[in-house]
Amino acid sequence: MMNRCGLITVQKEPVPLKSIEVELEVRDHVATVVSTLNYQNKEDKAVEAVFVFPLPGDAAVCHFSAVVGQKEIVAEVKEKQEAREEYDDALSSGQQAFLLEESEQSPDIFSMKVGSLAPGESASIRLEYVTELAVQADDGLRFCLPAVLNPRYQPQGSEGASVQVFSVPASLVPYTLCFCGRLFSPRPICKVESSCSLDPLQYLNTDQTQATVKLAAGHKFDRDVEVVIYYKDAHQPTAVVEAGQTSAKTGSLMGDPVVMVSLYPEFPPSVMSSVDSCGEFVFLMDRSGSMGAPLNNKERHQTRISSARDTLLLLLKSLPMGCYFNIYSFGSSFQHIFPQSVEYSQKTIEEALKKVEEMEANLGGTEILEPLKHIYSQRCIPNQPRQLFVFTDGEVGNTKEVLDLVKKNSGSHRCFSFGIGEGASSALINGLAKEGGGHAQFITGTDRMQPKVMQSLRFALQPAVEDISVTWDLPKGVSVTVLSPPITSIFQGQRSLIYGQLTGQSLEATEGSVTVKYSLAGRPSQNQLHFSLKPAEDTGLTVHRLAARTLIRTLEMEDRDEMGENDGGMKEKVVQLSVQSGVSSSFTAFIAVNKDNNETIQGPLVRRDIPVPRYCMMMPAAAFLYRCDDDYDFGDLECSACCEAEECCDDQELDSSDEEMCAEEVEAPQQAPIDPLLQLVSLQKACGYWTLDPHLAAALGKSREEVEKSKPATVNSEVWATILALIWLHGFKMDAKEEWELLAMKAASWLRAQNAPCVPECVDAGNALLGCSVQKDALML
Repeated sequence: MMNRCGLITVQKEPVPLKSIEVELEVRDHVATVVSTLNYQNKEDKAVEAVFVFPLPGDAAVCHFSAVVGQKEIVAEVKEKQEAREEYDDALSSGQQAFLLEESEQSPDIFSMKVGSLAPGESASIRLEYVTELAVQADDGLRFCLPAVLNPRYQPQGSEGASVQVFSVPASLVPYTLCFCGRLFSPRPICKVESSCSLDPLQYLNTDQTQATVKLAAGHKFDRDVEVVIYYKDAHQPTAVVEAGQTSAKTGSLMGDPVVMVSLYPEFPPSVMSSVDSCGEFVFLMDRSGSMGAPLNNKERHQTRISSARDTLLLLLKSLPMGCYFNIYSFGSSFQHIFPQSVEYSQKTIEEALKKVEEMEANLGGTEILEPLKHIYSQRCIPNQPRQLFVFTDGEVGNTKEVLDLVKKNSGSHRCFSFGIGEGASSALINGLAKEGGGHAQFITGTDRMQPKVMQSLRFALQPAVEDISVTWDLPKGVSVTVLSPPITSIFQGQRSLIYGQLTGQSLEATEGSVTVKYSLAGRPSQNQLHFSLKPAEDTGLTVHRLAARTLIRTLEMEDRDEMGENDGGMKEKVVQLSVQSGVSSSFTAFIAVNKDNNETIQGPLVRRDIPVPRYCMMMPAAAFLYRCDDDYDFGDLECSACCEAEECCDDQELDSSDEEMCAEEVEAPQQAPIDPLLQLVSLQKACGYWTLDPHLAAALGKSREEVEKSKPATVNSEVWATILALIWLHGFKMDAKEEWELLAMKAASWLRAQNAPCVPECVDAGNALLGCSVQKDALML
């Protein structure tokens, strides 16, 4: 009988992974992450531990090693099939081996195999990667350590080998997580926010440019570890030159210096204050079963789909007159409200909102490819730039296929993406925005969806930047090879990154410059940055690895575009660059073999799958039952525990809190309270005004008689109602101004067009009625 000492899974199998320790180091906007996974085999048989887990989609994995006893075995990067064969050969000959490889379908999923752990033996696995931190719309730099891996829906007929993922509810994760970080910045660190409980921020110096953060004890694995860092004066363009590797060949990527340029374009205030009154706005809403899950575990009444419905209301009310719009929704199939995009009017907006109210998470799996194809097949409307908004929880298996399609159509639209809930694929959400020239947002923890989406709508309403070009001015004898794909979109305050390989040298000049030129609202503009060619100290090879990762991703996409027409030439380039730089790719893997182990391991290996936490179980009953009853095919990622809720609850070894958690998993959400803000917004007409009726009075917290009695005699009822609505928004909802600012601008524009008399008198009367003290100037009148 198997010895069952130690931690066990819901199948009563021992789990050899005991703990994970993560060390984060952030320098300005670049993060280096070192994860140490500690294994111990407490069984009486040799085991092979298999762990499929998420990483950030744009991470450059650059180190993989194992410590067994007193010996460290450092892995090499090799062509993937060659690495797999070497791993299998080592195990079959009784040797220890360690394999790390990236999923062929999605770059944010990795598989780690720890082979031949003898009875009683321990091993520490070290994994290192570097990544750039994404800039949020509120200027924060976002780092996310993915901890939740939900099953990815793979459409029927999709290519790609299946990787089995073993997952359990968050409270049953049988290993611990320790997370700490050190922050270094040329500017003061203002604050650090997190979706998880952190110990208080500790500054290491008086000017507050260095600090440490640490995850509080008792992390529940019910969410990703998200850290948002705010610097003072964050929007400072920078350039870092990093010296090449002395052992690498001159002329190669790793042998030459590499420059990383970060640009933050600043647009003139006159342009930023204007809002485009044209555009075709297409909203693509995920209605798969998993969208029925609560948005977070604190507010169980608010599901992902209900929050998305509320957000669509705000979006539709905030669109400008003169634009066009349509709404698509998808699951295993897709639907659209109109056959093609329609002009924005009171009639079309009422028809759309009626359909939005009926939207539920009842369309099955997550097949996003077909609706995208249908959207792109629609002819673009002249002089109406297409803006695509995609809302999804990101549980998609065919990520690369989706991104290839978006890139192919990038010239016809901008794509804004929103990852909803824990475990949303960073590769999909960031990739949609990157390839579509838009902006990505993640809604996790207790985040409200509405302000983040409205920030992106503001970006979409900015005039499109056109004719982007990058020029370099370098000393004689020095040239640059740009490693990044061309810049296709620029937004106010958002970072543009450029990597370049510097060749040659100058004996005299020590400075170069890079200039980005573009056309904004028909006017030529440019941003220039001068930088020193002297290599920075203490960067190691971080910039080189990020540059290699950028080039590898570009070449991988070109390989998929050519569909094998180049006889494997592009794949060969990727493998060569991956091996040379030590950065993983979809065509390579890290392999380490302990060839000095004197004792061969006897007998057949017992495979042990390491479970990852999943969020998909925390769902209302209807959605949960749907996922269990339907025949899902998780091609690239199959979840072997999607239907184990009963098994979890029947397990005698669960404590009372686990039983309560299982009961909660199938508990229907409570009825959401009515949001007064959304109630008021829903009453606004398409062109911006409100009508004086009992519904408006109720939203303002007054009776119809009170509202009508306070109306100045010379003012018509629509003007009075609209001024009251604006006063209420400014008087009671300033904390949510980002959500209603655009629709308030539309209302103010309508009021100005009426040339209404006695506006000051109306504002005074409205303040007296509502108990506010809002100034006329604040209402933009």
